[in-house]
Amino acid sequence: MRVLGIDPGYAIVGWGVLEYSGNRFAPVAYGAVNTDKDTPFETRLVEIYDGVLDICRRYAPQVLAIEKLYYQHNQTTVIGVAEARGVILLAAAQCGVEVCEYTPMQVKQAVTGYGKAVKKQIQEMTRVLLHLDAVPKPDDTADALAMAITHCHCRGNQLSRLPGR
Repeated sequence: MRVLGIDPGYAIVGWGVLEYSGNRFAPVAYGAVNTDKDTPFETRLVEIYDGVLDICRRYAPQVLAIEKLYYQHNQTTVIGVAEARGVILLAAAQCGVEVCEYTPMQVKQAVTGYGKAVKKQIQEMTRVLLHLDAVPKPDDTADALAMAITHCHCRGNQLSRLPGR
């Protein structure tokens, strides 16, 4: 199964593509779609859409795993992230890619085995599970790979039935 994990944002959209077979992960590619803060917001959304569309076409994932949107402290930020998620989901839909959403707790549980793990623990376990020399940078890319790992672990097991799913 080929999975595209996405960490949505509008400044940086982390992404990572994994091949998962026989309980083994193989990173295919990963990186980030970056937008400039001085670019008009609607243009940034176009850049995100184009970037995710290109990733979907280039790597042909079967599934896109993305974080379920939750209210953050800054209302302005959450609205912008929601709009970025919208163009990400549109790009996936136009490529016929199934979308699955996961909560932060599901990611923590799936990657580290502990639902209250901190970001550094998740990133280190992502590095270990994928046999990488270093934690991918920027952090958004490591988070996207963790999202893809989560989908692989959750597909068909009890984690996908946790509250908040």
